[in-house]
Amino acid sequence: MVITALERAQLRPGGRLGWVRNALGALIGIALAGLVTQAVTRATGHAAAPWLVAPLGASAVLVFAVPASPLAQPWSVFGGNMLSAAIGLLCGHLLSAPWLAAAIAVSVAIAAMTLGRCLHPPGGACALLCALGAQTSHWGWDFLLLPLALNVGLLVLAGSLWNNLTGHPWPHRPHPAPAMPQGTWAGTYIAADLDAVLADWDEVLDVDRNDLDALFREVEQRVLQRWQSRR
Repeated sequence: MVITALERAQLRPGGRLGWVRNALGALIGIALAGLVTQAVTRATGHAAAPWLVAPLGASAVLVFAVPASPLAQPWSVFGGNMLSAAIGLLCGHLLSAPWLAAAIAVSVAIAAMTLGRCLHPPGGACALLCALGAQTSHWGWDFLLLPLALNVGLLVLAGSLWNNLTGHPWPHRPHPAPAMPQGTWAGTYIAADLDAVLADWDEVLDVDRNDLDALFREVEQRVLQRWQSRR
């Protein structure tokens, strides 16, 4: 099996992409969310309420392991989870059949997150969890505030602090495209070419479009430098 340069970077313990950095970030984020939410539920007389929701684990993977992903940005994490949870609760209260409530909740959540520009995969889990919880555990609208909003808000806070402290600006800022050398073929494509290809592919790529542009231009520069060194 061939291991790419990106995979080698992720397998290293240290560095901006190292697995130790990612794992420690998730540890801090989940621990902070769990401890604070548990304390608040007890202090407010909601000791029986859950103090951690399972989709938070999936959100933590995105926030700390792939913080450059458009699906892992703060608005995607907070907006996607909260919007989907509200849809799940609504479906759970309005529809009597659990399977139907869950299915419609996830379906509508995907549409709502897409339109709200906060697509976040764990949001689908939030929609399903809340649709079933509204029926089997009789969760009310207060579930959105405690524990969900507190859980997600604390994870976003931890993600912002940890990613920025470890050298990965979050929210993600696209890598600046390098200045291309004049009088060569490098950098001769224009942004409209990239947009046209993405439109032709008709796929949702989990990469910021500006990152793609910078990536292609840096690859072109490396190819140009290699060719020039052989002359």
